[in-house]
Amino acid sequence: MIDFLYMAWLGKPVWMWLAFHAVIFLLLAFDLGLLHRDKNREIGVKESLLLTAFYLGLGLIFGGWIWWYLGPQAGQEYLAGLVVEKSLSMDNVFVIAVIFGFLGIPRVNQHRVLLWGILAAVVLRGLMIGLGAALVHEAEWVLTLFAAFLIYAGAKMLVPGNHEKDEGETAGRFAAWMRSRFRITPELHGQRFMVRLPDPQTGQMVRWFTPLALALVLVNGADVIFAVDSVPAIFAITTDTYVVYTSNIFAILGLRALYFALAAMVDRFAYLKTALALILIFIGAKIVVADTFGWVHIEPWVSLVVTVVLLAGGIVYSLWRTRDAAHAAVERPARG
Repeated sequence: MIDFLYMAWLGKPVWMWLAFHAVIFLLLAFDLGLLHRDKNREIGVKESLLLTAFYLGLGLIFGGWIWWYLGPQAGQEYLAGLVVEKSLSMDNVFVIAVIFGFLGIPRVNQHRVLLWGILAAVVLRGLMIGLGAALVHEAEWVLTLFAAFLIYAGAKMLVPGNHEKDEGETAGRFAAWMRSRFRITPELHGQRFMVRLPDPQTGQMVRWFTPLALALVLVNGADVIFAVDSVPAIFAITTDTYVVYTSNIFAILGLRALYFALAAMVDRFAYLKTALALILIFIGAKIVVADTFGWVHIEPWVSLVVTVVLLAGGIVYSLWRTRDAAHAAVERPARG
C-alpha cells in the first residue's frame, strides 16, 4: 500500500492527488451538509463575500503548502495560476447571471444549480486539463496554438459590442432547442430538476425536466466554453499538471459564493471585461516571447503581478466610472 501511495502519476505521488481530492470532498460536504442544509434560504451579499474570502484563503493556504513542499518556483506558478483562473471566472459569473435572468430563476433556487454546476465543473475541468497536459507533453508547439487562441480571444473581447446581449441570445437559442427536443415544464417545481407529470397526449405519467435542469445544462455549458480560455491560460504559466489542476479547482470552488456577491452589482463592473481581455493577451504574448521564441525569460511572479494589477485596475476603474449611476440608484428609492 505504501509503495502504491508513492507511485508517480502525472508527475506527482499518488498520495498528493488523493490528499487533494480528500480536501475538496470535505469542503463540498461542509458546504452542502452544514452551510446550506436549508435549501430555501437565500445567500445574501455579506455571506457571499465571507464565503468567497473563506475559499480564497484556503486556496492561498494550499499555495503556501505547495511553496513549502514543492519549492518557490511551483509556489509562484500556483499563485499566478490561482489569480488568473479566479480572474477569468469573473466573466463566467456575468454569463451565469444572464442565464438565470433569461430563464427567470429566483435567487432562492440559484444556489442549488450553482452547487451541482461546480461539482460538474470539477469533473469537466479535470478532463480538459488531462487532455491539455497530454497534448503539451506530447508536442510543445501546442503551447503556441494556445497562445494564438488566447490573443485572439482577448482581442475579440476588446471589440466594442454588447457581449451580454449576445450571450443572452445564445442562451435563448439553446434553451429553445432543448425545449423542442425534451419535455421541460413551463414552471419551476421547487428545488427539483426532474418531476413526474402526465403526458399531454397520452395522459401517462412521464418524467419532465424543470427550468432548473435547463439552467444547470446552460451553466455547465458556459463553464466548458470558459474553460477553453482558462485552461490554455494556466498552461501558459506552468505545465506542471498538479499545479495546473489544483489552482484551477480552488479557483472555481468559490465561484458559487463569488456569484452572489458580483451578481448583485453586475452593472458596476462594466469595464472588467477589458481587464480580462488584456490578461488573456498578456498571457498569450508571454508564451510567444518566452516559450516559442525564447527572447526573454518571464518569472511566474511577473505574471502574477501583471494579472493582479490589470484586474485591480479594471475593478477600480469600473467602480469609479459607474459611481454616479450607483448614487442615483440609491437616491431614487429614498426620494420615492
